[in-house]
Amino acid sequence: MNCDIAVIGGGAAGMMAAVCAARQGASAILIERNPKVGRKLYITGKGRCNVTNHCTPAEVLASTPRNGKFLYSAMERTPPAWVEEFFKALGVPLKTERGNRVFPVSDRSADIIDALFFELKRLKVPVIQNRAAGLRLAEGKVCGVTLGQGEEICCKAVILATGGVSYPATGSTGDGHRIAEELGHTVVPVKPSLVPLESTDGFCGQMQGLALKNVTLTVKNRKKKTIYREQGELLFTHFGLSGPLVLSASAHMREFEKELYTCVIDLKPALDEPTLDARLVRELTAGANRDMNNLLGTLAPRLLVPVLLERAGIPGEKKAHDLTKPERRRLLELFKGFSVAVSGPRPVEEAIVTSGGVKVSEVDPKTMQSKKISGLFFAGELLDVDAYTGGFNLQIAWATGRAAGESAVVFINPNGA
Repeated sequence: MNCDIAVIGGGAAGMMAAVCAARQGASAILIERNPKVGRKLYITGKGRCNVTNHCTPAEVLASTPRNGKFLYSAMERTPPAWVEEFFKALGVPLKTERGNRVFPVSDRSADIIDALFFELKRLKVPVIQNRAAGLRLAEGKVCGVTLGQGEEICCKAVILATGGVSYPATGSTGDGHRIAEELGHTVVPVKPSLVPLESTDGFCGQMQGLALKNVTLTVKNRKKKTIYREQGELLFTHFGLSGPLVLSASAHMREFEKELYTCVIDLKPALDEPTLDARLVRELTAGANRDMNNLLGTLAPRLLVPVLLERAGIPGEKKAHDLTKPERRRLLELFKGFSVAVSGPRPVEEAIVTSGGVKVSEVDPKTMQSKKISGLFFAGELLDVDAYTGGFNLQIAWATGRAAGESAVVFINPNGA
């Protein structure tokens, strides 16, 4: 089989690259090891697909702590507004929610995937279900792709868009990293980002399954410096913490090897300390003859009550009228600053995004072409670039995918003839 451009990886970046290449008149083939394209897209945004963030290119770069400057050209060329118009033109109505997050109006990831799939079909881009084993070179230039069974696809350019190593069940198993290394590229060791956090604090397991909404999470480092603060939802698990707030916070916690992090939860962010203290006094006075483990149920979820009392050193059967001022103070401090010691992130396989990947200094930021191998392009999570939650990582995938797809067409046909 022959083609102009072979795209390896049927995720967001790969599909965008193939669409953009085909729209420029190139014959493109998409190679995807899964039976269906876009498998990881199905689970993004809790199945709703946070397509992009309704913001400026500069705001995307500011939300990309890992090599954001590398994306300057790609983001100027393909800003979030372009992505929104792209999907609207494919018949997917979009809406903007809190934090400028953009979703399909239907709240269905499948609508985004189907739109891309049918556009590939309209453009007559074949989807080959197979695993890319490696690339074939001739005189330092890409000339083909070797498939898993030894078959070959002859081509003039290859776009590697195989993703990272998070969620390996979706096909992100590091094939792209291996191929890049075999061709002489440096792959920065991969680490998890946007990932749940582990804690050795036993009370997390006691509260497994407890979801806290409208709380404020603050992350402090070893020097007690605040590195993240946001209000939202989190979840206690058997291993520690998860939920939207925690995943977002983890992207700011990049030095687990040498740092100690603490998560501090304000359980009552709408009330300052004096107001909350007055509320406590009212509850204690009104329920003077009640046991503390019953009375606290008016202020905290059931699973949280015994943990609050234990950490405050208050027996659950103690009567409210016997509570001392220092005990009340300890309770108040826990409500406003419930600390959880973080021992590390969960494994990279559980991360939403992989940090690390192909070293960006070895890639042309305008074209996404390798500086080492002529005709080889990169796109998406395979690159050593990652961002915070909020649609920014998908925006990176669309922008780098478009850059790679259109630049590959220019590469194979520099005169535009």
